Amino acid sequence: MNQRTYPQGVPCWIDTEQPDVEAAAEFYGGLFGWTFENAMPPEAPGRYLIAKLDGQDVGGMAGTLKGAAAWNTYIAVDDADASAQRLVSAGATMQSAPADAGEGGRGSVLADPAGAEFRIWQARRRLGSQVANVPGAWNFSDLHTSDPSEAMAFYDDAFGWQVDDLGFGLLIRRPGYGDHLEATTDPGIRARQAGVATPSGFEDAIAWIADADPNEPPHWHVSFTVADRDQTAADAERLGARVLSQSDTYWTRTALIRDPQGAEFTASQFTPPSG
Repeated sequence: MNQRTYPQGVPCWIDTEQPDVEAAAEFYGGLFGWTFENAMPPEAPGRYLIAKLDGQDVGGMAGTLKGAAAWNTYIAVDDADASAQRLVSAGATMQSAPADAGEGGRGSVLADPAGAEFRIWQARRRLGSQVANVPGAWNFSDLHTSDPSEAMAFYDDAFGWQVDDLGFGLLIRRPGYGDHLEATTDPGIRARQAGVATPSGFEDAIAWIADADPNEPPHWHVSFTVADRDQTAADAERLGARVLSQSDTYWTRTALIRDPQGAEFTASQFTPPSG
């Protein structure tokens, strides 16, 4: 099987920072069936766990000294150093300078002009999430912001993103990504999407924009695909999480969940009109 790769400007990886990594692994392993592999050498301080689904990389898990658990979204770049400089010139704030993550790659932490933190990743050995859009895997990351127009002006300049107003949501596209998927790991993407009448250009979809609640700071929010929203919500509560809300739309059934240490994510069941 070809390894999944990500062109520059496409979200490529997610990870979570948790005060208690072992407890987090127990929760997410129980919820999504993940197994874990420590990517840090034995002599290194701390741990960075690679979450796997059926042996394929889903995302990462690390400890945090900040005390607040959260999910992070990484965007692929060809050159972390050059991209970080360009992003700062475009209005981003550097949170941490580019640095190597062992042999896996090189990355940096930044925040967009509104304060939403994101990370960039120059892949080497660690190419990014190898499984997506199946139950237990990453679905999308959504930008929660109070000013979508201002945000997209930045991200268009930074990564060449385009936004489509679909009426029920603002879809972010990276033009050409569908061609990349069709030529590499997903040759049937256009035929499959046509079968459920997805909007035009959906093969280039990489993220969504959501209006932030009045007291919600701008941030990148992570969603996971699930087979059954209600069962996932019940399982999450049994494992110590809190279900904050549930919603049914034309395309999805979702639950907003706060994990036992406070990181929030969405569980999303795909329910296309034809289904």
